[in-house]
Amino acid sequence: MLDKLKKSLEAAPIIQKECDGQVYNYFIHPISDGIPETDPAILEEIANFIIADGKTGSVDKIVTVEAMGIPIATALSVKTGIPVTIIRKRKYGLEGEVELSQSTGYSKGALFINGLNNGDRILIVDDVISTGGTLLPLLETLGDMGVGVAGVYCVIGRGAGMRHIKEKQALM
Repeated sequence: MLDKLKKSLEAAPIIQKECDGQVYNYFIHPISDGIPETDPAILEEIANFIIADGKTGSVDKIVTVEAMGIPIATALSVKTGIPVTIIRKRKYGLEGEVELSQSTGYSKGALFINGLNNGDRILIVDDVISTGGTLLPLLETLGDMGVGVAGVYCVIGRGAGMRHIKEKQALM
């Protein structure tokens, strides 16, 4: 399962990046970076994997945080007919908009939720989880809003972020 994705990850180029004086290896992949190009067969494989898990039948909306989760959420939406809601990094000022703060290993900022309401049941999809600095505050805010989360799917996991998310889901 996910053979195309695994093969593409193994072939992904690795470059050296620097952050706060630390040099680290960084792989470049279409799912996490959008370059060099995204193979639709990989997006379909990811969508099929999520569908096979059985949680899409019990949700009202697919939710992702911009930007790189959008292709995954769109592929899943096309296959299931479930609408997509995108958590944005920009304020729109719509009625009912909810703001939350997020902090990852490489950025800090606000996120803005529109189109989700008390009682909605959602599935969250994203490209990468590293620290959990985006998803953890998002899960907390969604809980405060009365939005039910049927599941969280991150295509690429690194660091302790996925463990933190699994612990949070166990509490829900």
